Amino acid sequence: MATNPLQEPLKSLADQAIDAAKNEATQALANTLAPHLQVTAAKLRTMCPTSKKSLLEPLAQAMQELFPKYGITSYLRICHFLAQAAHETDSFRTLTEYASGKRYEGRKDLGNIHKGDGVRYKGRGIFQLTGRANYRRFGKLVQTPLEEQPELAATPHLSTQIACIYWTDKKLSGYADKDDVKKITKRINGGYNGLQDRKNKLAIAKRLFAPAANK
Repeated sequence: MATNPLQEPLKSLADQAIDAAKNEATQALANTLAPHLQVTAAKLRTMCPTSKKSLLEPLAQAMQELFPKYGITSYLRICHFLAQAAHETDSFRTLTEYASGKRYEGRKDLGNIHKGDGVRYKGRGIFQLTGRANYRRFGKLVQTPLEEQPELAATPHLSTQIACIYWTDKKLSGYADKDDVKKITKRINGGYNGLQDRKNKLAIAKRLFAPAANK
C-alpha cells in the first residue's frame, strides 16, 4: 500500500508532542523532592520547637522550590543544609543578626569602605550574608538590588536562594554526601562555633527525613 505523504508530517508532529510531554514529565520529576524529603513547616517546627512560626511556612515553600534547582535533593544534602540553617538562624527564629554590626565597621575585606557599612551590611539571611561586597555580589546573582536595599536579604525566599547559591559555590553538597558535618561547619562558620548544636540538629533532621519516618 502506498504511503500517504500527508500522513508523514502529521505523524512527526504527534511524535514531537509525545516527546515534549515526556520531557515535561521528566523535568517535573527532577524538580520535585522525593515524598520523604518534602520540606514542610511542620518538620521545621519539629526540628526547632522554639522557632518563629511566621518564618516556617515561607521558608519551607522556598526550600521546596529551590532545593531541586541547586541539586540539594538527597537525604544527606537536605539534612545537612537544614542542620546548618537551623543553627545559623537561631533555630529558625531570625533571618537577621542580633548584633548591631558595628564590629564589621571598616572591614575592607568585606567591602565596608564607607562609614556605617558595618551596621548597614550586617549578617542577614540563612547563612548570614555580611559586608557590602557580598551584598553587591549576591545581589547580582539573584538580580536584586541588595547593596541598595540590604534588608531584602532577610526575606525568606531571597534568604533561601542566597543560601543555596552559597552552598553550591562552596561545594558543600560534596561534603554532605560524605556526611562530613565538620567540613561543612568550617566552610560556613569559618571555624567550629556551635558544632555540637549543629550535630544535634543534624541528628534530628536525619530522623525526620528518613524514609521510615514518613510512611
